[in-house]
Amino acid sequence: MGPYPPSSGSEIDGLLARVGYRIRPSDLRHVAHGLERLDSAMVGGDNRFGDSDAVHYNPSDLAAWVDSMLSESTSQAAAEPTLPLSDGAWMAQIIPQLNQQHHHQMAAIAARQRKEEEDSGIRLVHLLMGCADAVQRGDSRLAASLLDEMQVELTRMSTSFGIGKVAGYFVDALRRRLYSATDPYSSADSLVEYEILYHHFYEACPYLKFAHFTANQAILEAFDGYDRVHVIDFSLMQGLQWPALIQALALRPGGPPFLRITGIGPPSSNGRDELREIGIKLAELARSVHVRFAFRGVAATHLDDVRPWMLHVGRGEAIAVNSVLQLHRLLGDPGKQSAIDTVLNWVVDLRPKIVTVVEQEADHNKPGFLDRFTEALFYYSTVFDSLEAKSGLAQQTPTAEMYLQRELCNIVCCEGSDRVERHEPLANWRTRLGQSGLIPVHLGSNAFKQASMLLTLFSAEGYCVEEVDGCLLLGWHSRPLISASAWRAGDHADDYVAPDDITLVDRSSIANNNNNNENNFS
Repeated sequence: MGPYPPSSGSEIDGLLARVGYRIRPSDLRHVAHGLERLDSAMVGGDNRFGDSDAVHYNPSDLAAWVDSMLSESTSQAAAEPTLPLSDGAWMAQIIPQLNQQHHHQMAAIAARQRKEEEDSGIRLVHLLMGCADAVQRGDSRLAASLLDEMQVELTRMSTSFGIGKVAGYFVDALRRRLYSATDPYSSADSLVEYEILYHHFYEACPYLKFAHFTANQAILEAFDGYDRVHVIDFSLMQGLQWPALIQALALRPGGPPFLRITGIGPPSSNGRDELREIGIKLAELARSVHVRFAFRGVAATHLDDVRPWMLHVGRGEAIAVNSVLQLHRLLGDPGKQSAIDTVLNWVVDLRPKIVTVVEQEADHNKPGFLDRFTEALFYYSTVFDSLEAKSGLAQQTPTAEMYLQRELCNIVCCEGSDRVERHEPLANWRTRLGQSGLIPVHLGSNAFKQASMLLTLFSAEGYCVEEVDGCLLLGWHSRPLISASAWRAGDHADDYVAPDDITLVDRSSIANNNNNNENNFS
């Protein structure tokens, strides 16, 4: 008796039907003998089956499928006959052999599909570069033709991951440049959406967390020994960065200092004072950990609209200026006067104890469109690749990708004052910040350790942090993607003294009292 108990013809028919195979009862023994002959030929070293270009698409039709496989080798006609098998024995042979053959067929089809997608990906990259070159030369007809070709190519591959996804975003950006030439994300409603996407990007990957943790560590060390400290944040963005700093100051040996935060953000578009609402939440947190606190919101559409008097800097305060992914927005076309010179001049005049700067480690401010496009294609391909890695936060990934899509769309679509995503590498920032009168500050081992520990929160391997001349760079598979650096004003002989015409106390600030209920503001 075989390994299975004998079964009736109807039971066998039902078993095969349930696993998707069509066969008549009269064909069962024929199929069993055919499979045995087929197996003998393959085990015996006959490679004609493996070398054949034929693909048998319907292995569920057992009799026809076995016959078509055997017909490829006429030598099998003389195979030695086998002894009749019991019902249980030939069933034991059929199922494993069917599974093996089906696996081979599916593997061949999957390999062919992968090859086709790889070929389509290569063609897409060439078409993207050709289209960007046509745009740079002003050949809109050729660019439009190449866009149509790329649209067809995208239908042949998946656009939910890999080069298909990235190419889809760049094709969309090129189409917008050709046919609308405006930034689709510049409206007031879009600014609100931007803050939502920022939050999702913060949660989905370590880049913004790295920026906040590293900057906070530098600020915390710069504030050591000072009783009154003032953080000027160039982009408040829901205040995500500051709860960690407030809690760290609460644990400072000798007690926390009096903390003021001035947060700069866009004007409210819905009638709500959103900056003030963020300040209230931060004040509630500060009160809960017994940190004396005051907040001031400064509404400004552009950072260069801000003037020093708006910041209400007080006498004797230790000042920190914090810029996370903001300074590049002040740059203009290379060789032209830009707003960043004005802003850096008044930053230096504040004599800050620390200036923290985090920027994308990319070169998207080149004068030539093709060079800029090429850099953006490879940069964002790497960032998207890091997002696709398993981080345990897959639900955040789609909206995080929309945040990145806005950036690359601005780089590709816009020129002149409309193009604000003008990322430059750390080497450029070193030169620019040094020329403005700022002196580099080594971020130190604590910042490096914190950044390294942060990466352990993300299960995906591939993130890396590197220290370069006192600065930290976070990257993916050795490609740096974001840089963090710290600076200070050149002369700290005297603390900053506010001019008489600057109000030292903002009566609209949000403040909380200390443990003794002493009122900090009149």
